[in-house]
Amino acid sequence: MHPRVVIAGTGSGTGKTTVSIGLMAALKRKGLTVQGFKCGPDYIDPSYHTAVTDRTSRNLDSWMLDEPMVQRVFQQGANDADISVIEGVMGMYDGKSPESDRGSTAEISKLLQAPVILVVNIGAMARSAAAIVKGFQLLSQDTTVGGVIVNQAGSEGHAKLCQTAIEKECGVPVVGYLKKGDVEAIPERHLGLIPAIERGELDSFFGSLTTAVETQVDIEKIQEIAKSAPELAMPSITPKRTEKIVNIAVAYDAAFNFYYRENLEMLEENGARLLYFSPLAGDVLPENSHALYIGGGFPEEFAEQLEQQAAVKASIKQAKEAGLPIYAECGGYMYLMETLVTTKNTRHEMIGIIPAEAAMQSSLAALGYRTITALEDTTILKAGDTAKGHEFHYSMTRPAYEWKQAYQVQTLRKTEKEGYVRHNVTAGYSHIHFGTNPGIAKRFVEQAALWKKNREESL
Repeated sequence: MHPRVVIAGTGSGTGKTTVSIGLMAALKRKGLTVQGFKCGPDYIDPSYHTAVTDRTSRNLDSWMLDEPMVQRVFQQGANDADISVIEGVMGMYDGKSPESDRGSTAEISKLLQAPVILVVNIGAMARSAAAIVKGFQLLSQDTTVGGVIVNQAGSEGHAKLCQTAIEKECGVPVVGYLKKGDVEAIPERHLGLIPAIERGELDSFFGSLTTAVETQVDIEKIQEIAKSAPELAMPSITPKRTEKIVNIAVAYDAAFNFYYRENLEMLEENGARLLYFSPLAGDVLPENSHALYIGGGFPEEFAEQLEQQAAVKASIKQAKEAGLPIYAECGGYMYLMETLVTTKNTRHEMIGIIPAEAAMQSSLAALGYRTITALEDTTILKAGDTAKGHEFHYSMTRPAYEWKQAYQVQTLRKTEKEGYVRHNVTAGYSHIHFGTNPGIAKRFVEQAALWKKNREESL
């Protein structure tokens, strides 16, 4: 049995991220090994989780991943932890469709048989809070609301009024409250979040939030609710291949850090040794690399630094010319282009493998789930193969000329072509989860092994 609890909200903006971070930090301060999870595809909230737990937070997404893969992701993360805290997404029942729980926090709770702590914003209400909780209890018989935290209380007395109503009408305990002004507003999820965390700029926020949760939330009661979760049958985890047959370089630093942990693990399971390097720090492509993976991030925040690292850019371009298999997504896709143009219209020279410029916009350019079909053979997919992913970016691509696009992409409302493919290079805006098609990691490793073999034979 593994103690676990889902922190769900009645809607977006109710405070579930604040509660989740504070609870994880409070449990960690008690000496527990805490594993954080985030429902949905978001990379930002898991960065907070990782900062306060000192463990890599993972995404649980029941739209992208099937049930066995969701359980596998949970098992991989929770394996040696004392307790898991799973932060929900949007409102508890909000997902892919208004007619089902598909892709929602409620579905994750159901798949993992994890009790829910419901966060309710009680501003400007009292007894009505009970009606809200009652509605969430009754909408689905597949989830269990094990407790409630009331947020944005006007005072301790206001919180107690709502507690009395909820406990009487709903039969579940109110395990704590947060008042208006108890903690500063959660820092804006700005593009410099990762370096800000690394520099310790959010330490005071984390500290005050932890103290507020410790003093006004019944941590022991939440642990008790988490321990009520039943035994969960888990799929067996494929052991990592002990024989490492190729080396795959992975760009990883403040500019490139958006990777689903499972993508990296699945590469290792298929025989890859991962060689991490930092383009920002001036690390050239590691010697003896047989493939390159550049994930997403915020290269626009570090465009000047990336531009100045001429040796790094040259090493990647030379490897591309030598036929090295390359896969890049979102921020990595932008880095492979000729130019990155900031919102101030400042132009910065990037690697120059893809004949285009990435132009930053002042508003969001794309957001949402994607179903991806390869239009031809690529470094990660064969023609006709499918996968799922997520797109989130503020830049637009301005090609120098029309090129072959890598994928046909189905969005919520339309089908379009996206990405770039030419010989050994595959890149696009979509963050693809390898767990949606286990053949992705296998093919990428195979492409690396083939390049390695051809390289050795030519020497």
